[in-house]
Amino acid sequence: MSHVVVAGGAGGGAHGGAGGGAGGFREVKNPATPYTASPLDGYPSSPNRVTVTATSFPIIVGGGGAGGCNTKGVSGGVSTFSTVTSAGGGGGGGGHPAPNYVDGASGGSGGGAGCSSGKSGGSGNTPPVSPPQGNNGGATGDPFGGGGGGGATAVGAVCATIGGAGGAGATSSIIASPTAYAGGGGGSKPSIPADGGGAGGTGGGGKGGNTSGTMPSNSQGTTNTGGGGGGNHGGPPAFGANGGSGIVIIRYKFQ
Repeated sequence: MSHVVVAGGAGGGAHGGAGGGAGGFREVKNPATPYTASPLDGYPSSPNRVTVTATSFPIIVGGGGAGGCNTKGVSGGVSTFSTVTSAGGGGGGGGHPAPNYVDGASGGSGGGAGCSSGKSGGSGNTPPVSPPQGNNGGATGDPFGGGGGGGATAVGAVCATIGGAGGAGATSSIIASPTAYAGGGGGSKPSIPADGGGAGGTGGGGKGGNTSGTMPSNSQGTTNTGGGGGGNHGGPPAFGANGGSGIVIIRYKFQ
């Protein structure tokens, strides 16, 4: 039997906001199953495997975290299948002006750091599993921008001339066509008249933006991918984007 368990992505921060971290990504591919797994196949570690029997198995699909309003984003929800647990993504930092700047939260993948020099991205792979379920969020050395949320296979980028890009997710063919999951959200940075938002990571990560009010230019994490939401700069009020819900996929030979 093979499975993919992706937790909910985190919401992006706002008003100098960072990208939300992707939900934790865990996969096990039975060698007998004919598909191409992601680089994070945990089959070699026996604690990652689940043996199918004629009984019920508890399954929880984590929801995406809400984007912040002039503050940090909310972390994503946990996903579980039997004994396998993936941690929700860490909320993206935010909260301009001082002293509300905050670091990214830790989680499956860490949220990016909110605006202000010296802030840190959240830690990924929290709690730790092997292979790692995610990566750290990006830091920021810029007083007005946010780092990218971490993704399943890459850290979030540091905010520089534009908001930090979200870390890349992981691609699996467990549902036949190759599909990417658990990309980090992009961070924000003002760059008027151009949009200074960082790109979302492949695997459903939302783009960062820099607009105010109820029509932000940032985007939400994609539903059923565990992608992190994009951060937003403009405001107040400014709104970070919501993270995408996670997903649990089980593949086994019936007969």
